[in-house]
Amino acid sequence: MTPLTIAEASRRIAGRSLSPVELTEACLARIDRLDPAISAFIAVTPERALSDARAAEARIMAGSPRSPLDGIPIGHKDLFHTAGIATTAHSRVLRDHVPVADAHVVTRLARAGTAMLGKLAMYEFALNGSSHETPWPPARNPWALDRSTSGSSSGTACAVAAGLVLGGTGTDTGGSIRGPAAFCGTSGIKPTYGLCSRAGSIPLAYTLDHVGPMAWTAEDSAMLLQGMAGHDPDDPASAQVPLPDYRAELDRGVRGLRIGVVRHFFEADNPVGAETHAGIEAGLALLRSEGAVLQETTLPPLRAFSAVNRVIMNCEAAAIHEHWLRTRPRDYSTRLRNRLILAATLRSSDYLQAQRRRRELCHQVAAAMAGLDLLVTGMATGEAPPVRDTSEWDGLLGLNFAAPWNLTGLPAMSVCTGFGPNGMPLSLQVGGRAFGEATVLRAAHTLERNTPWRDRRPALAA
Repeated sequence: MTPLTIAEASRRIAGRSLSPVELTEACLARIDRLDPAISAFIAVTPERALSDARAAEARIMAGSPRSPLDGIPIGHKDLFHTAGIATTAHSRVLRDHVPVADAHVVTRLARAGTAMLGKLAMYEFALNGSSHETPWPPARNPWALDRSTSGSSSGTACAVAAGLVLGGTGTDTGGSIRGPAAFCGTSGIKPTYGLCSRAGSIPLAYTLDHVGPMAWTAEDSAMLLQGMAGHDPDDPASAQVPLPDYRAELDRGVRGLRIGVVRHFFEADNPVGAETHAGIEAGLALLRSEGAVLQETTLPPLRAFSAVNRVIMNCEAAAIHEHWLRTRPRDYSTRLRNRLILAATLRSSDYLQAQRRRRELCHQVAAAMAGLDLLVTGMATGEAPPVRDTSEWDGLLGLNFAAPWNLTGLPAMSVCTGFGPNGMPLSLQVGGRAFGEATVLRAAHTLERNTPWRDRRPALAA
């Protein structure tokens, strides 16, 4: 079966021309055939998936579907607790960790009727890069197996791109949804801080962690976000806000939207390659032709956002891992252990100064966005690099296009803008106002429906 989008599968299931059981069986067959090459899964749960699918099919046949997601096969990043199913964070430290309850978003998506295919690979504890010292191999980019996936939600992006799942969950502390989406050519949105509960997810950095959906299209991401978002009293940072119908607003387009272009991020602060630049310019031209009003916007230097994000993330990660690092240091991969040891040398004054600077940056972004609906800038400098070219310290080097949106807590997503000379996906990034996910998704949907990039899948998935 050719990989389907969530939206198309949902339409067929509702019209009873597609069986949730047959769809789930097709996904399981693809996993059997393709996952040995890309290692997107840590664990496949066929019995659970088929049980979920049979229950969904019974509801559909009885005329009582739970939601548009009823019968849709998905996977969960192995950072989310799943009752009775190991949740490892892709680390030997938690190899035998079997939760007794589901994470909040896992529960919400199960109640929406999804079929859980299994647990997806990731960077170890969402901080380490690709490592072969963990009990499971790192996920590989289905567009080219020797190219980086980025991280940390690597398995989800790979599984979506290869059509093993129709969508899945991710977390984003410094680009961990948007980076893999950019390198694997998928859709991925980091919602506003607090929109999706973090309860039951293994933390990396409490004040930067976001939970969000990953899928093939903006429409699919909107459908998953609808199922994931909502207030949760078990997450102290959870927001209690009205939820729009994210999918219903997609076809409103961008006419009249005021979009700021943060050009200095991708031209001066962290210059992107020629092909990436051309893709961004083509995307901007398309938005303008669809009626958006574009203006150049200046934010503080990208270096400031990157440095502050890096200090806060590493300080909070060091605090979270202090006990295990003292008692079980050898259970970490060398790469992650070295990074955590380095993070532990940061001082409390470093952390406090970073939080002070963060507040200043938030105020400056808010001032720059006054009168604007969206911001557009780069997401990656170019195609996914070869894995061999990524440094052990890659998370501590360079500038990070994703960092401004983690620090401010504002929503942002990666959108595919074409393919580079090596056939790898290129991207841009759309950011919005607090709880403005519907507007961000509208812009992404406009870019997707007016370009051919969503019609192209990795050769591996053909």
